[in-house]
Amino acid sequence: MTTLQMLYLGLVFVAVAAGVLGVGMVIGRDAEVRERLRGIGAGPGTVLDQPPEAGAWQEKVLKVAKPVAKLATPTDEEDVSRLRARFLHAGIRQPSAPVLFYAAKALLALGLPMLFIFFTRAANLTLDTPKTVAMLLLLAAIGYYLPSAVLAWLTRRRQRELFEAFPDALDLMIVCVEAGLGLDMAINKTAEEMKIRSPELAEELELMALELRVGSSRERALRNLAARTGLDEVSTFATMLIQADRFGTSPAESLRVHADMLRTRRQLRAEEAAAKIPLKLLFPLIFFIFPSLLLVLLGPAMIQIYRILLPTMSGGG
Repeated sequence: MTTLQMLYLGLVFVAVAAGVLGVGMVIGRDAEVRERLRGIGAGPGTVLDQPPEAGAWQEKVLKVAKPVAKLATPTDEEDVSRLRARFLHAGIRQPSAPVLFYAAKALLALGLPMLFIFFTRAANLTLDTPKTVAMLLLLAAIGYYLPSAVLAWLTRRRQRELFEAFPDALDLMIVCVEAGLGLDMAINKTAEEMKIRSPELAEELELMALELRVGSSRERALRNLAARTGLDEVSTFATMLIQADRFGTSPAESLRVHADMLRTRRQLRAEEAAAKIPLKLLFPLIFFIFPSLLLVLLGPAMIQIYRILLPTMSGGG
């Protein structure tokens, strides 16, 4: 093995190790928080009394990722703030998420072209210079925009889950308000009951209830809820409750009207998705199913034409 191949293998190892550690940090963060919270009621000598050794490797990963992240980090603070809002919409609240995000963009933009060069050298493939340059640029672009595509997919999936579960949460909130509970207690009770239906929405409502408990105003808590979800429906819900609280109107009636509107909108979205199914099936039908049908239906006839008709015509000519 040559020195160049060993260098490529070392770079691939560093890129894969950094990616695995980053994913492990994002996934294991919640488990660490639960473990530390579980030790609150266990008395002395629990996890809280011990130094957080589990987070030491995460700090080391961040130290390594920060110089790499500077290669892709924008200089405009507005872009960084917009990215943090996108992470909130996707349900990622770790402070280290932007650093790992930009580090992943830089590593993938550099690592995929290096992998391509390594495999072409290992397989002894010879490509033209324009093709090689085009492939390297394509792989660099894919690696740079792949984290953004994954983040956008996570955001869409979470917002769809929140949108589909929000009318049910409003119905529970209406029942609680009409039963005599205050709006704050109704939000807290709804968060408890929505854990089975939608853990994401239950988590957002729990955060809102915690903000209200620590003394934050209802208006600020509602606006923070709308900012964390990024949904127009939640923003309308927050504005409606703020206006109902400001003008002294009944929140139950306002919630009922808003819940009816959201159910209608959810039904319209379902009908729109159902109407798009024939168009989405058009291309698979044309490129995959129709050729198979034509082969099965016309194949025997074409074989008979080839065996009988063509020799007859050629003999007659």
